Amino acid sequence: MGELTDKAKGLTNEAIGKVKQQSSNPETQAEGHAQERKGEAQQVKGKVKGALGDKI
Repeated sequence: MGELTDKAKGLTNEAIGKVKQQSSNPETQAEGHAQERKGEAQQVKGKVKGALGDKI
């Protein structure tokens, strides 16, 4: 179950990050970039959990 949770959170953070990057405010754009990277990391974490059978 942890695998799916991490992947879902990752997708959500990526989507929100992409929206924030469309802002005209440079600070919001930077937040969006960071949030998108966080989402990508969460997706990788979910994939690793899936490969290891949620043992981590």
